[in-house]
Amino acid sequence: MTRPSVEDLERFSLHIVLVEPEIHFNTGNVGRSCLATGAKLHLVKPLGFSLDDARVRRAGLDYWPAVNPVVWECFDEIAEVLPRLGDPFFFSAEATTSFWDVSYIGPTVLVFGRESTGLSDALRLRYHTSLVSLPQHPRSVRSLNLSNAVAVAAYEVLRQRRV
Repeated sequence: MTRPSVEDLERFSLHIVLVEPEIHFNTGNVGRSCLATGAKLHLVKPLGFSLDDARVRRAGLDYWPAVNPVVWECFDEIAEVLPRLGDPFFFSAEATTSFWDVSYIGPTVLVFGRESTGLSDALRLRYHTSLVSLPQHPRSVRSLNLSNAVAVAAYEVLRQRRV
């Protein structure tokens, strides 16, 4: 799989990054949401499934070839180009800033962690000033499903841009 140039990636004003996703259905659903919102999907290895898995394609329906995600071997690879892609926001249940309190008018990168554990401690520490959370009723659930969280966040970006 050939990775597009950074210049090609800069054509997108919204990027969705899944760091070490584990569940193929979530990734397929996120891919569909990326197409619907005009976002570029980035996947950071290791992945908990094969991209050749029919279940990923099934979750993405017949849209999966159009998703054409960018696959990175590790987070440090994408970290080098993040500043050129847009302002990064890292989603974490522990964040004290609500994602509603952020402006997403310019190029934006929304970064999500693994389904089971979220973003690593190292990433949360490294990007602590860029952590945001999705509001949820106190003591209701530990977290939202990854594909639901991505959809909510991506559509907030579109809402603010009035796309």
